[in-house]
Amino acid sequence: MKHTIIALTTCALLAATNTYAQTAAGDSVMSHARGNRLSIGGYGEVALSRHFYSDNQYRYRNPSKYKDDPSNGRFDLPHVVVYMGYDFGKGWTMGTEIEFEHSGAGSAVEIETDEGGEYETEVEKGGEVELEQFWIQKSFSPSANLRVGHIVVPVGLNNAHHEPLNFFTVYRPEGENTILPSTWHDTGVSFWGRSGRLRYELQMVAGLNALKFSRDQWIHSGAGSAYEFKPANKYGFAARLDYFPIDGLRVGVSGYGGQSMHNTYPNDMEGEGKTYDKVKANVFIGSVDFTLNRWNWIVRGQADYGYISDTPMLNNAKINSPKSSPYNKTLVGKNAMAIGIEAGYDVFSQINSLRQQQKRLFVFGRYEVYDSYIREHSQSPATNNYTKRSRVVAGLNYFPLKQIAIKAEYSHRIFKSPLNNEPAINIGVAYEGFFL
Repeated sequence: MKHTIIALTTCALLAATNTYAQTAAGDSVMSHARGNRLSIGGYGEVALSRHFYSDNQYRYRNPSKYKDDPSNGRFDLPHVVVYMGYDFGKGWTMGTEIEFEHSGAGSAVEIETDEGGEYETEVEKGGEVELEQFWIQKSFSPSANLRVGHIVVPVGLNNAHHEPLNFFTVYRPEGENTILPSTWHDTGVSFWGRSGRLRYELQMVAGLNALKFSRDQWIHSGAGSAYEFKPANKYGFAARLDYFPIDGLRVGVSGYGGQSMHNTYPNDMEGEGKTYDKVKANVFIGSVDFTLNRWNWIVRGQADYGYISDTPMLNNAKINSPKSSPYNKTLVGKNAMAIGIEAGYDVFSQINSLRQQQKRLFVFGRYEVYDSYIREHSQSPATNNYTKRSRVVAGLNYFPLKQIAIKAEYSHRIFKSPLNNEPAINIGVAYEGFFL
């Protein structure tokens, strides 16, 4: 039988990309199957930026000192990803996603001639290489799929739709990318399906690590592990529901809950009589988002709010963790929030010759506000509250082909006085497609 159950399922999902506005990121790996056993593809981004503000790490502590610093530039490869999926038949499939962030990491062994010929390992460049997805799936029907392995946690708009053609800005939307893991991926079990105009997903994954939370990024780093394995003393639970009321409109709600304390190695904070025995640092996140792709408009928006329990004791544990530990020692806020909306209009839709060539040019604007550190009332307010900020962006997205976008934007990050605002110009090229 040429088309297995999973091929039929993923073919329907591919069609839904046009009909229903977006396909979930976790389905992207196999969305090209359409009867083929092997699917290979990926996406990538190149970014060129000029920042018209100081890049000194103390610019928020002493803003007047760095107000007139010269501009600075950056070239970057934020994400380069390779997809590979395979259809084994009879409803069994495999999906992988390997990501090189900031062009990956590198090191080399060198002989230091000026130090008596010693061998030293030198860090050649920064960056990360991550396995963002690796799962085996059994599809019983389009409405019932069981996925086990390393999976995307689809909480928030960015995590559920993180590929670069799913947002207008050169870099991923700043608010969600700051306060949540991005892309949030972890090992666990997922049950998902699609019925009519509903797509639903329930997940159980390894819990977050509260000791990696931070003031600047809230729980952003909490899903990672500094070890060769991921401690899973505690578990997290995620859910997502997407509804497609009309063609081109998707409305989604998602959430997460789980204990994040005592989820590290060695697990020596728990036990009778220990100071942090009763501290749970439960994390709860709620998010709503939507995408409208119709009438030559694309409009996207999201609102996220999160809460961590027991933050006074959690912060005490972070501060008192061993100096040699790989944990973040900054205070973490009880709450964090991010709200963003962007809208773009395809001006080429009004030019018949360009429309027939399927070229598109979106003129877009974006506004977002977010805060990674909403403190306990008992905590003293910061002198310069740099974690609360808003951002305005205006720019263009040109699509010479459906799979390629050339992006240009002016962004302006806004702070409360006496902090200095941070304008920038960003230019990017992005692609997303399948090669086989």
